[in-house]
Amino acid sequence: MSKPIGVILAGGLATRMGGGDKGALVLAGRSMLDRVIDRLGPQTDGLLLNANGDPVRFAEYGLPVCADTLPGHPGPLAGVLAGMEWAAIHGHSHIVTAAADTPFFPEDLVERLTRAAENASAPIALAATQEDGRLWRHPTFGLWPVSLRADLRAALEDGLRKVVLWTDKHGAATAAFDDAAFFNVNTPGDLAEAEARAAQEGR
Repeated sequence: MSKPIGVILAGGLATRMGGGDKGALVLAGRSMLDRVIDRLGPQTDGLLLNANGDPVRFAEYGLPVCADTLPGHPGPLAGVLAGMEWAAIHGHSHIVTAAADTPFFPEDLVERLTRAAENASAPIALAATQEDGRLWRHPTFGLWPVSLRADLRAALEDGLRKVVLWTDKHGAATAAFDDAAFFNVNTPGDLAEAEARAAQEGR
């Protein structure tokens, strides 16, 4: 399989951070979105930003921006769908998604998701970590075939909101990563922790 298109999911409402674009928050002198772009870009065949509202605010990044194609902010699966539909129009077979508020995800994310899907002969692969003795999936970090876009749209229009209910239906594979691989910024406390980690990494 050739490299997928990378879709950065930035369409959330960020209610616990007081609203606005979490990706614009600065860690050690650089925005979270900058950090996500730097990590995901080399792993993919190009990047797409899924965000709602005026796309002009992202002009400095030089990326195409696609909004959710369903109304009412139905959750991260709407961003996955928007990415699938954009990729299909542009002739791509797969997308890989990453959240804009998770700046330290693995630099071999795509390689390991692809391998997990191939080993399991599964159409979808989701990232996962071990927490409290059980496997927790992180469905905003996944590999998705655009061929399932009509099925996903139908499920969302029927009221589906929980990602794993849909991925389980299609026998999604999982790729296991270190526990802290998908630390995300939801609160001001998380932001302080992320800033310290970014300063420690020195990049």
